[in-house]
Amino acid sequence: MRIVAGPASQLLATRTAALLGCDIDLTDYKEFPDGEVYSRVTGEVTGNDIVIIQSTPTARDYIYLLQLIDACDEAKSLKVVIPYFGYARQDKRFNPGEPISSRAVARTINADQVFTINIHDRSVLAHFPCKAEDLNVAPEIGNHIESMKLHNPLILAPDDGALNLVKSAASLKGLAYDYLEKTRLSGTEVKIAPKNLDVKGRDVVLLDDIVSTGGTIAEAAKLLRVIGAKDVHLGCVHPVLVGNAVVKLYRAGIKSVISTDTLEKATSRISAAPIIAEALRK
Repeated sequence: MRIVAGPASQLLATRTAALLGCDIDLTDYKEFPDGEVYSRVTGEVTGNDIVIIQSTPTARDYIYLLQLIDACDEAKSLKVVIPYFGYARQDKRFNPGEPISSRAVARTINADQVFTINIHDRSVLAHFPCKAEDLNVAPEIGNHIESMKLHNPLILAPDDGALNLVKSAASLKGLAYDYLEKTRLSGTEVKIAPKNLDVKGRDVVLLDDIVSTGGTIAEAAKLLRVIGAKDVHLGCVHPVLVGNAVVKLYRAGIKSVISTDTLEKATSRISAAPIIAEALRK
């Protein structure tokens, strides 16, 4: 097995290769003045089992992935790991004439097998033209939260849509978990509070799959402090964190931000490499 690292997943690919004890090929990338991109795998592709690891946070990264797949067309087998699958949130047609962008993108991935990590909507997996499996990094996040030695910790989903992620992170370590529920008190007033558990005096970790602008999480953090939370931390799988999101979160009282390396940011303290390596060994 040989690992090919896309430009958006250099560190994660290197960590995965180290766990598997396999070679990682050097790959050249550049952009032409007209905006076109170029890539070249410098290792031996023909006749080998190849694994491409490349997240697609931008359209350019998606094009790089398509180029790498085409460059490996003479491989014995080809597996593609897309740790962060861009366009996964565009999984429905809300207005006439709109594309289902996640479907449009997934249909172009031509490989023997595809792996994603905590994809935003698992229904997208059905659109890949090959076997597709979503890997779960939440237990690794739970391990890290336990190691933080928090005071009476509580892991909170920002809404019930993220409850399964939070439950998966909390369960193996026996950590308490809940989700925030909105209750409309009047036409202008909305109450937001944990559904079942009290946060007073506890360290809270807000956990979601994707944090982009940070606005919703920032508002939740402010509210948790008002209702008595001790310290509020933020965890996420995919740290998109656009613009001034990190500053916004810290200004809202978030004490620390932790994430995985599906997107390689300063907050990436947890690696998805172990779960990728485990899946590739099967």
